[in-house]
Amino acid sequence: MDAAGDWLRVVLVAPRNPLNIGAAARAMSNFGFTRLRLVRPYDVAFREARSAVRSRYILEQAEIFDSIADAIADCSLVAGTTAVGNRDLHVPLHRLEGAGPLLRAHLQTAPAALLFGSEKFGLSNEDMSYCHWLLRIPSREEHGSMNLGQAVSICLYELRRDSDAVRQFSAPERADSGQYEQVTALLLDILHRSGYINQRTSKSSEMKIRRLVQRLGLGASDTETWLGIFRQILWRTKQGEPVQNAILDRDDEGPDHV
Repeated sequence: MDAAGDWLRVVLVAPRNPLNIGAAARAMSNFGFTRLRLVRPYDVAFREARSAVRSRYILEQAEIFDSIADAIADCSLVAGTTAVGNRDLHVPLHRLEGAGPLLRAHLQTAPAALLFGSEKFGLSNEDMSYCHWLLRIPSREEHGSMNLGQAVSICLYELRRDSDAVRQFSAPERADSGQYEQVTALLLDILHRSGYINQRTSKSSEMKIRRLVQRLGLGASDTETWLGIFRQILWRTKQGEPVQNAILDRDDEGPDHV
């Protein structure tokens, strides 16, 4: 487990719905966090929540506390979530995208708690008094609060959304200029034979087609596929058979059949 996954404590304060607790556990498992803590959960049957798909282990090892103070005792940073509303806040407030880097940096060396209030009331002013700062998920003012499980999921995703640590997937190999020219030449041959390009506008049409092919941004493997398609069409055209019939006739294979 990485540092962030080991150091973060997800704390649900007075959660009421076992399904929401299960959804929060599933989100934790999705993003690699396992330390779930609950303060005065309304229903102790949450460990059987069916919404905790493939994350029952998080519910089974979840810790229950009678107070926020006990739940965060080992944390050197406590961040609370809030929809703000008409609250009179006495601690700094960050939007989620600004809070993410702060939490990630802290979690590299020390434990932190991320607090979520109950579905009905959110964090109370007393709950917030335990927080070093608060964060809010930007949403419409007309519908400022979110489902508990969704809020946990979005916040944990933000903790994993680190542009410096994004896994770099290798891009498909791009076709080289020689392959582009092969595609262009075959396409031009087909277009000349079909009558699409006439002699009077031949030069300008050829430049347009060449630019068009360049803009396609073909990968090497896709280029080979297009070359096969164009060769098949050209082969059929040279046999004197209409192109449309040739495409529909799948059983009669010529060279470079794809």
